[in-house]
Amino acid sequence: MKILLFGKNGQVGWELQRSLSSIGEGELVALDVNDQELCGDFTHQEGIIQTIQTVSPNVIINAAAYTAVDKAESEPELARTINALAPEILAKESRKLGAWLVHYSTDYVFEGNGTKPWRETDPTVPLNVYGLTKLEGEKAILNSGCQHLIFRTSWVYSAHGSNFVKTMIHLAQNQDHLSIIDDQIGSPTGADLLADVTVHSIRAAIKKPQVSGLYHLTAKGEVSWYGYAKFIFNIARQAGIKIKVAPKNVFPTTTDEVSQPARRPKNSRLDTKKIESTFNLILPLWQTGVTSMLTKILEKKL
Repeated sequence: MKILLFGKNGQVGWELQRSLSSIGEGELVALDVNDQELCGDFTHQEGIIQTIQTVSPNVIINAAAYTAVDKAESEPELARTINALAPEILAKESRKLGAWLVHYSTDYVFEGNGTKPWRETDPTVPLNVYGLTKLEGEKAILNSGCQHLIFRTSWVYSAHGSNFVKTMIHLAQNQDHLSIIDDQIGSPTGADLLADVTVHSIRAAIKKPQVSGLYHLTAKGEVSWYGYAKFIFNIARQAGIKIKVAPKNVFPTTTDEVSQPARRPKNSRLDTKKIESTFNLILPLWQTGVTSMLTKILEKKL
């Protein structure tokens, strides 16, 4: 089996290279935007088509995306090129080859009202350009007729690359007071979990093509950004990391009190019953993955 991976240096792409090695047989061709021999730059559509035709993979995994949520408001065409037009090309080429396409999407396709976890069949009403372009990418894949696995996820983190966890630790080490949003609720989800479930799902999909479809994939449980930050700080203190900000000086704030170019959904909960049932999974609590990742990060700081 030959697998073509786009976005190898992102959080999910990095973990996928580890996880895909467990498949054992076949070949992995992993690309990023700066690769020279083969094109991994989604702004060069002809180059992407040529790459796919050259590699002729059995599975294409798209771990590349435009994820700068606020910046997307001022760069809508670039965001659309990467998040919508490129996946459409991948889908069309996958259909021609009879290959599987694995793609990652986001809770930002939803309006984010209420408190119930979103199901795959719920109406999509993106609040910002990022969410809109990710939804366009989903629809392009669904309409292409290719065999696909689309995983909507949320609040992704990894020991590799930049994320909320590393930002919070840096701020906590350098500031006396912090205000963190407390009315956006979701489930922090590890890139390693996404990668491992992806490989598990690919194995199943090769044997059972009828599992082709759209799935919600996050860790279990829920928390606000404020609660998430407090969890991070507690583990950091327990590990002996010097935290400047005192617990009493970490304050909750609301979405409306924070000025950001892009609107955010307040309810990022995703219902994972479909993926757990289809692929016989028991997903871990978010605290388990965050603790493991934090341990890796903090060991380097000690």
